Amino acid sequence: MTNKDINYQNELNSVWTENLANNKQPDGKALLDHLRTVHQHHAGFTEKCASTCRDESGRNSYEWLSEIVPDINGTRVLDLACGSGPLLKILHDRNKNLKLKGVDMCPEELALAKARLPENAVDLIELKAQNLTAINDNSIDVVLCHWALTLMDPITPVLNEVRRVLSAGGRFSALVDGPMNAAPGYTDVHDLIYGYVQAKLPSYGEIDLGDPRIRGTDSLSHIVGEAFPEANVTVETSVVSMEGPIAEVAETAAGFFYASFILPPEIRKTMLSKLSNLLTVSKQSRDFERQGRFSMPISRLVITK
Repeated sequence: MTNKDINYQNELNSVWTENLANNKQPDGKALLDHLRTVHQHHAGFTEKCASTCRDESGRNSYEWLSEIVPDINGTRVLDLACGSGPLLKILHDRNKNLKLKGVDMCPEELALAKARLPENAVDLIELKAQNLTAINDNSIDVVLCHWALTLMDPITPVLNEVRRVLSAGGRFSALVDGPMNAAPGYTDVHDLIYGYVQAKLPSYGEIDLGDPRIRGTDSLSHIVGEAFPEANVTVETSVVSMEGPIAEVAETAAGFFYASFILPPEIRKTMLSKLSNLLTVSKQSRDFERQGRFSMPISRLVITK
């Protein structure tokens, strides 16, 4: 999938954005509506962005997260908010004898996952993370969650469900946002995109998607520690980057921010032009020869039950 496959031609509206426009506090149902709307219109966008950026060892964030799973036949793995299935594909390709499950609330994303995975290789289920009704107690050895924990609100029921389904000695690992100052230039990218969004919706940022405690290392460790009081909790931080033609780099960088999806097409075009100037690392006489670089911080949460 390329950025050209993702349709940005229409302004995205949801109950959540309507609440913000009217200075109302969105509730959990409005958040779910907004996330479903984004993924219905842009299914697969997370994979496009996350698979492109790599760390100093050449790993993308899916590969870094997958390292938590032991290469032992029969290991039972749940991918929470599995999206289009890239993490499940990595795990299946590595060891076809893993017992894999993927859950997501968006049927469009699950359809992409089903299409890319061999038949009967993975059990794919449409579920919300707060209510994993189809999964038995103590039935999973490893729960993984790639860049979705940040968006889950309320978060406590999610963590309670993860604890319930994990077996004794099981592990839960989530890929989340890292500290903004850990990656050079990332704060500038964030501020530029949010500046355009807040011109449209001034309260965006003050009222953000998901539970803001997941975005800070200390607060993340605290809330997870409350849900898993006897567990060992660690948070590691890394930086992933991409380089390439500036138009592709700018589009990918913008795609990491849910905020960018609510911009009208003409404003989004202007924002991308400014972002291209910000991320350019070598200037040539013609736009298609300009090269850009984007870096972003990521953190890997690991809990051993």
